[in-house]
Amino acid sequence: MIQKASHTEEGHGNLLILALLALIVGAAAGFVGAIFRLTLQQADHLRDALIAWAQGEKLAGFLIVVATCAAAASIAAWLVRRFSPQASGSGIPYVEAVLNEEIPQAPLHVIWVKFCGGVLAIGSGLALGREGPSVQMGASVAHLVANICRREWPDCRVLLAAGAGAGLATAFNAPLAGAVFVLEELVRRFELHIAVAALAASAAAIAVARMFLGAAPDFHVDALAYSSVEAQPLLFVLGAMAALAAIAYNRALLKAITAAERLARLSVELRAGLIGAAVGALAWCAPSVVGGGDAITQRSLIGAETLSVLPLFFLLRFVLGTVSYAAGTPGGLFAPLLALGAQLGLFFGLLCRLAFPELDIQPEGFAVVGMAAFFTGVVRAPLTGIVLVTEMTASATMLLPMLVACFPAMLVPTLLRETPIYDSLREHTLQRFPWQKTQIK
Repeated sequence: MIQKASHTEEGHGNLLILALLALIVGAAAGFVGAIFRLTLQQADHLRDALIAWAQGEKLAGFLIVVATCAAAASIAAWLVRRFSPQASGSGIPYVEAVLNEEIPQAPLHVIWVKFCGGVLAIGSGLALGREGPSVQMGASVAHLVANICRREWPDCRVLLAAGAGAGLATAFNAPLAGAVFVLEELVRRFELHIAVAALAASAAAIAVARMFLGAAPDFHVDALAYSSVEAQPLLFVLGAMAALAAIAYNRALLKAITAAERLARLSVELRAGLIGAAVGALAWCAPSVVGGGDAITQRSLIGAETLSVLPLFFLLRFVLGTVSYAAGTPGGLFAPLLALGAQLGLFFGLLCRLAFPELDIQPEGFAVVGMAAFFTGVVRAPLTGIVLVTEMTASATMLLPMLVACFPAMLVPTLLRETPIYDSLREHTLQRFPWQKTQIK
């Protein structure tokens, strides 16, 4: 009995130490993530200003925009190849592989490569998300803290997961989503130590980040009424549509990556530069289409898009997202996914309002639901999607509709045996880094 009590006290003592270290990790990850977001905002402003000026310069302006975007994407790819190949792409699959002890943690300098490369790539107009770099930078910060405090691998793993969740929380100003993401996607089971550390890190990250970014949710959504019982079947249909679109998106993304890798005779810098040049040409013609997608999501959430242009915008963003990821530069998937989901939901909501005027449908509510449903279909993490969208839009009235839509969005790809995107990307990561399992010290 005395021995059992001793073990319990030892376990509680270790949990307390991990919780305190998680607070430090979260604060550091929140600071890095907040600065990253602010820098991205400035990069977006500079790109918009350049395009606005260049459109008045005709051909010369067009060439300048194309060359600038190509150069930024190319430099981002060069940073990855030259200094940290582990910084390529989202970073979430790499962190998952590290937590599964399939590959070792990336060197510390992945932080600045991910930061600078992400700013250049997303700032150039590539349709990439800020959450991937934020997650990997958060995990790397956690690894640094664990090494300084001389923690063994089990504790280091807990802090790595917590730091990754803090990065996601900072990227979207969504602390609960950060913690849920750790349990549902990164470790995929409930572990008490990781749950406590993830909550502590996400809370600390948001407390620090909001000193720089403010406390308002990322998106403004007008008050939405509770969904009527009669509209529930429509939400189910929306979820099924989102599932099919998600399957198509995952397949297109993987094919784009494969196609880019087949051009092995071209350097990664040249491949990224060509993609950047194409994005620059699109940016000169349609500045509102390029970039991470927050502005697109916001327009959909307030119903600013029309039924006639939504299919074209959705198709453009669909192709842009897959091609951008194939560039091999730092950048994530979440933000582009949310934009596509909002567009899909708004389009379906507008159609339903025309077809069923007696139901008094709010298309903006369908846009909110579409975000969660499309995210679920692609990532296969419904709880993370629902909590993330709820925190980003402050739309608690859409909780039940999101639950209804996420059910078929989760069910259909699973029945069709479609692999979740991060599982596929993790396998691709392991092929690129064929190292044996290495215990992190």
